[in-house]
Amino acid sequence: MTLPVIVTRSQPGARETAASLEALGFTPLLSPMLQIVETGFDPAVLNGVRHIVFTSVNGLGAVRSAGIPGDIVAWCVGPSTAGAAREAGFSHVVEGDGNAGDLARRILASGIQGPLLHIANEAAAGDLVALLRAGGCDARFCAPYRTEPAASLSAAALAALNGPSPVAVLLHSAKAAAAVAAGAPNLEHAALVAISAAALAPLKGQGGLGEWVARKPNDSDLMHALLDAQAAVLR
Repeated sequence: MTLPVIVTRSQPGARETAASLEALGFTPLLSPMLQIVETGFDPAVLNGVRHIVFTSVNGLGAVRSAGIPGDIVAWCVGPSTAGAAREAGFSHVVEGDGNAGDLARRILASGIQGPLLHIANEAAAGDLVALLRAGGCDARFCAPYRTEPAASLSAAALAALNGPSPVAVLLHSAKAAAAVAAGAPNLEHAALVAISAAALAPLKGQGGLGEWVARKPNDSDLMHALLDAQAAVLR
């Protein structure tokens, strides 16, 4: 027996997560709690830029059609983002372990001065760029998309949560978790499994069957945390 798993990640990442779950024998219930709204990308922001930081797969989706030169170095926060960068045509990809702060420190340790462009949603503006600038790097920010919360979990997800059997809820971001919390679902029979402590924070203490956080903020460790949760819940 495996737990049904509610996937709150936005598309297209939700489909990737669902595929990983199915490979492990889980039944995914897709319920993206964030919608990606593209706001436009002006290629002029690339003038002089030889390095781009991507802290989300969604950033690559938003600029895929912009004709970014493939020889620009793509600094990617984790394996999923790095894979998407390669698929988008980048030939120089640096892959982080899932932590944006660690990626920024790695960039500074490389000695590059910039210009460097961080592409992410508007809510991410500031922190990473400020860290890079403080280290002497000419860093800039561009938000070609924003995220909007879904009104509620999907009907299938709510039905699973309201049933008598245990269910796992995967949390990829604090914004998605906050959107779940806003709907005040019944989490009595839920195991909350988060990619980071920050992603769990809006729902901390609400998982009736317990809460698990990935050792490192990447999908591989998230799957390990899910397996740990299942072992504890179904023992």
